[in-house]
Amino acid sequence: MNIHASASHRLSDAEVAHYHDQGYVIPDWRLPPAVLDRMRADFEALKAANPGVGSDNMICPHIPAGGVQGLKGAGVWLDYARIPEILDMVEQLIGPDIALWGTTVFGKPPGTGKRVPWHQDGEYWPIRPLATCSAWIALDDATPENGCLRVIPGSHKQQRLRAHAQDDSDELALNQVLSPDEYDEAEAVDFVLQAGQVSLHDVYLVHGSEPNRSDRRRAGYVCRYMPTTSHFDREIGRALQAKGNLVDFTTRPLWLLRGTDACGLNDFRVGHG
Repeated sequence: MNIHASASHRLSDAEVAHYHDQGYVIPDWRLPPAVLDRMRADFEALKAANPGVGSDNMICPHIPAGGVQGLKGAGVWLDYARIPEILDMVEQLIGPDIALWGTTVFGKPPGTGKRVPWHQDGEYWPIRPLATCSAWIALDDATPENGCLRVIPGSHKQQRLRAHAQDDSDELALNQVLSPDEYDEAEAVDFVLQAGQVSLHDVYLVHGSEPNRSDRRRAGYVCRYMPTTSHFDREIGRALQAKGNLVDFTTRPLWLLRGTDACGLNDFRVGHG
């Protein structure tokens, strides 16, 4: 499958500066229509292969057996995570040594799509030092009406994990909820995206999304890229799971997509048997 839009793509200096200052950027780039159509078709196939898994939050479709959900994934989602133009942009933001450690399809369905509470991604993740750039690929148009991503600009700057509490309500797509005194919702910005657009955001950025009460689906595919100067520490993952994290990181496979394992601590054999 041809998933290349061009030989390469680079963020402008202004886009790189915006990412570092605000914690996110929406690049002037989008998926080719043929790739977008294929991704949408593969999402329908993923749902058909996993009738017992809700489409709000489908974890690691790039892994044939994705873990805690028992998700039956497919290699094509790994191909999408390797799209060179996206990796080019991520490299400008986190450096040349890049590992893929996770993906998620957030398929927020019309009428019933769940709320994603305000949170920081790093609250869930066993990466030290904590570092990840998330690429959010819009499979559909994302608007406030169908529950687009919302962020608090600049909330990454202190590079600290803020206070969260566990909430296992079935109305929420995630169970770690940021304390209300840790953010000001009046500062929130909506990520209004057209299908095929991509947003990139920092691991410390405060974000969430409202439920989908519209008659239009809001699906997105998120790829998690970390610089290999960081360690994906499965022992920390084990401790997070014991505290209530729903995801099993102890057998999570990693893929080295570019460069080398700069910290020398990451195990790229686990989970690939």
